Amino acid sequence: MSDDCVEIEGKVVAVLPGTMFRVEIANGHQVLAHISGKLRKNFIKLTVGDKVKMEMFPQDLEKARIVYRLKNTDAPRPIPRRSFGPRR
Repeated sequence: MSDDCVEIEGKVVAVLPGTMFRVEIANGHQVLAHISGKLRKNFIKLTVGDKVKMEMFPQDLEKARIVYRLKNTDAPRPIPRRSFGPRR
């Protein structure tokens, strides 16, 4: 994290094309956010309703970078079924 970044939490409201998200912060303001490289690299999936931690620059309060998906106890996630090919 850079020295001049502000960390803030929000909730994903809409999933947009190109790994962009509309995120609403606590005061009701909505920002346009993209996911960081670490989330992309580790295939972290984000859906509507997820709580996320973001970094914002004080100069531009309309954009943010999502750096972490917080544990969401409100919406239980189904366990992903992984297919490793046909069983012999």
